[in-house]
Amino acid sequence: MTGRPTGPARHTPPATWRVAILAFDDVEALDLAGPYEVFTTAARMHARQALSSSPPLFDVRCVARDAGPSAVVRARAGLRIVPDAAFADAGVPDVLIVPGGVVDGALACPATLAWIARAASDAWVTASVCTGAFLLAAAGVVQDGPVTTHWEDVDDLRRSFPRLDVRTGVRWVDHDGNGTLFSSAGISAGIDLSLHLVERLAGRALAERTARQMDTPWNPDPRTAPQP
Repeated sequence: MTGRPTGPARHTPPATWRVAILAFDDVEALDLAGPYEVFTTAARMHARQALSSSPPLFDVRCVARDAGPSAVVRARAGLRIVPDAAFADAGVPDVLIVPGGVVDGALACPATLAWIARAASDAWVTASVCTGAFLLAAAGVVQDGPVTTHWEDVDDLRRSFPRLDVRTGVRWVDHDGNGTLFSSAGISAGIDLSLHLVERLAGRALAERTARQMDTPWNPDPRTAPQP
């Protein structure tokens, strides 16, 4: 059981998939930037072969509690990120990506958890990277069933949310088996999952072109994970 429906009431895929990536202080830079690069590169690869009048395939934005010229999110290693939108004006995403990092502050922020719950309830697809799984669980998006996270955080996730079936030795997990809710392990697994989502939403050929353009060795098999 999850705290979200199996998908939005809409049945027709949008012409442009609106991808929202959560940004918060102490986010792991590549947990955020990896999916950002995948979806923006996929949009660019699609545009090369689409008609000039075609809308963009993916509209990717970083969303934080606050936005504006003076609103800056500082990633875990100090990288500064200027969010594209705030929770209040981000709109409803089609794809929600919840990255990890040091999530203590985000877990203690009611506005952040409320936005995750609200965005996930209307999104076609919700996915976490690394310790983003803690945020999905704290927001009630996932309450039991299979999930995964970074190998270093598996025991903590089990202690914090004992109803979850925390999997190890996997790249990513399709939580409910219907392709709407995913969690992934560390940084590179988040990239693999993002490429899988491109494949699911826009086809295998585009996912392969995207991986080649990024010069990344895409591992499409979720069952295999490197051992720490």
